[in-house]
Amino acid sequence: MTPAPIKPLVPISALEALDIRVGTVENVEDVAESRRLVRLTVNFGDHRRTVLAGMKRERPDPTEIRGRQALFVVNLEPRRILGEVSEAMLLDLGFADRINPVLSIPERPVPDGTRAG
Repeated sequence: MTPAPIKPLVPISALEALDIRVGTVENVEDVAESRRLVRLTVNFGDHRRTVLAGMKRERPDPTEIRGRQALFVVNLEPRRILGEVSEAMLLDLGFADRINPVLSIPERPVPDGTRAG
């Protein structure tokens, strides 16, 4: 793989505006109307959210991430997709470079809701 060019510089305030937190995937369900989407129930320590993630084609068994911690952007506006609402965005590694994506995870378990940065 040849790394993509680095994107233009942004002020640090652009990064500080994102709220990235660790959450544990408690449940993974199929979104029947979609060829790509699964519905994740994610525990952020003080609350749970529904997150739609396009991983049906990336993994033979998307339920394998049940119980795993990952990074999520939690302060994006909710997004309605196929009549369902996604309340955060799962951060993965590889999709933008056409590599089979993997979860962006902490190196060891941390409390759900722990912030990045």
